[in-house]
Amino acid sequence: QVQLVESGGGLVQPGGSLRLSCAASGFSLDYYAIGWFRQAPGKEREGVSCINSRDGNTYYADRVKGRFTISRDKAKNTVYLQLNSLKFEDTAVYYCATAVYCRLVPTGEWNHWGQGTQVTVSS
Repeated sequence: QVQLVESGGGLVQPGGSLRLSCAASGFSLDYYAIGWFRQAPGKEREGVSCINSRDGNTYYADRVKGRFTISRDKAKNTVYLQLNSLKFEDTAVYYCATAVYCRLVPTGEWNHWGQGTQVTVSS
């Protein structure tokens, strides 16, 4: 049925790049806001980025502005998060989720969640 699957995580060196994917099945992302969140060991889950599929507006947390880019491929029903200039502090499990509007707080407004993909930045 309704499912979100994250992929693309891995081990990279500081300054490296990754592209994360959030693929939806069982429903269309066309009418949703899709957010990326992350959770590092011992820390609270935090919002990273969001795209509103209805108007194309994008949003970024201050910590990642200028380094991360969110985008959507309508034909593939997939949202991407391009991670550039990665730092040690970017190490976390990254999750995608859906809501009606972009608000980067991991509350009940986010109705569907994927299982996450691990990003590890290490030298």
